[in-house]
Amino acid sequence: MNNNRLLTGILGLNEVLHGGYVPGRAYLVRGGPGTGKTTLGMHFLASGAANGEPVLFITLAETVAQLQKTAEGLKFDTQGIAFLDLSPTSEFFAQVKTYDIFSAAEVEREPTTQRIVEQVESLKPQRIFIDSMTQFRYLTTDPFQFRKQVLSFLRFLTEKDITVLFTSEHSVEAPDDDLQFMSDGVLNLDFNQGNRTLSVSKFRGSDFRSGNHSFRLTSDGMQIFPQLLSKVLEQVLTTEMISSGIPEIDELLHGGIERSTITIISGPSGVGKSTLGLQFMKEAAGRGERSVIYVFEENKETLLRRAEGVNVPVHAMQKRGTLSIVQIEPLHYTADEFANLVRQEVEEQQARIVMIDSVSGYRLSVRGEDLTPHIHSLCKYLQNMGVAVLLINEVESITGEFQATEIGISYLADNIIFLRYLEIHSELRRVIGVLKKRMSDFEKTLREFQISRYGIKVGSPLNRLRGILTGIPELLEGE
Repeated sequence: MNNNRLLTGILGLNEVLHGGYVPGRAYLVRGGPGTGKTTLGMHFLASGAANGEPVLFITLAETVAQLQKTAEGLKFDTQGIAFLDLSPTSEFFAQVKTYDIFSAAEVEREPTTQRIVEQVESLKPQRIFIDSMTQFRYLTTDPFQFRKQVLSFLRFLTEKDITVLFTSEHSVEAPDDDLQFMSDGVLNLDFNQGNRTLSVSKFRGSDFRSGNHSFRLTSDGMQIFPQLLSKVLEQVLTTEMISSGIPEIDELLHGGIERSTITIISGPSGVGKSTLGLQFMKEAAGRGERSVIYVFEENKETLLRRAEGVNVPVHAMQKRGTLSIVQIEPLHYTADEFANLVRQEVEEQQARIVMIDSVSGYRLSVRGEDLTPHIHSLCKYLQNMGVAVLLINEVESITGEFQATEIGISYLADNIIFLRYLEIHSELRRVIGVLKKRMSDFEKTLREFQISRYGIKVGSPLNRLRGILTGIPELLEGE
């Protein structure tokens, strides 16, 4: 993080802005009513106050009492924040008073200007938040004068090395294109169909992370979840082998799956995909490694009971800290929020295997967007962190033409393991096979796959079956 930046007070925003605001510049925060502009400004001032900096809140709409009450509800400490209240008082209506915005030449004559100058000169703030600049627009009928006066105002502040945040409430009737041109940076807050997003369209003198980043307004203020980039904390890939602990599966895979790889385990419902993934985690737990499962569809308690029923000691693994099972309600989390949860588990808890169960549940969290870029970024990030990724992919068809996945993500996979049902001698059986292994060769045959209370059992290669991928297998004579 750049030490020459001013922290925003929001961890996710610091990441988006590559460290924070550039000191001594003016930034516009755009958004409609209720999008969180004032909350973002409060974070900015509270961060400065906590660092011992003098900070100033200039309000032209809400009263100081209203702002302090809101801040108290969001657990902001306003003791170190100075307020300058330029909002209309109740006397404004009764006495028909007006306010005028100043130009640079009139700075000593205008009463509003004089109040700002006196406050700035006496406090010598390092940060100022103005809420909102839109109010100044209504005090002049000349767009040219408004532009000139606001530009003079911002220069008056930034020439004193003050970092300024100011808000606008853009609309068709009152566009803020001129304010965007005058600012050094533009932060856009949007609230659409229940989704809150932040984007940066301008950040003079620095790079920033582009895209729409999800955020929430909570009882603790604003939380921002930056879009995950696969380049973040990129590390050297490792080819360390991870064994399943079942010799026959390791034979299929020529040793197991590699550490920094993405493995798709594909098959119809109930065929044993999650159980196979848990088998790799069981073996990793024996080496003291931590794994995490994100369950999107199945109930967590159901998964625990089912795992214990097939000899996977998930309760003991959880107790030792080698396994975490996280229940995810996909419609509650955006894709960016989910990616942030995974990052915390990997970076703070050192998880070495991550399983997403299942991809179709994860797809719900992107809320109508294309799944591919989100899952691509998440998987590549985990791969760069040396994490083995297991993607549980459910195909709808139990029989018929073979499909590895039905949503076009097979290109991501380093390994594709598939499980299928076959009817042999009027009996429904499971089989396991490997379709793809990028980093080594693999066994090209299928093996029978059984699950019992003793765990997974895998048989010898089924050498006399043909037509398996068509969904109509045929047992050759002599089997």
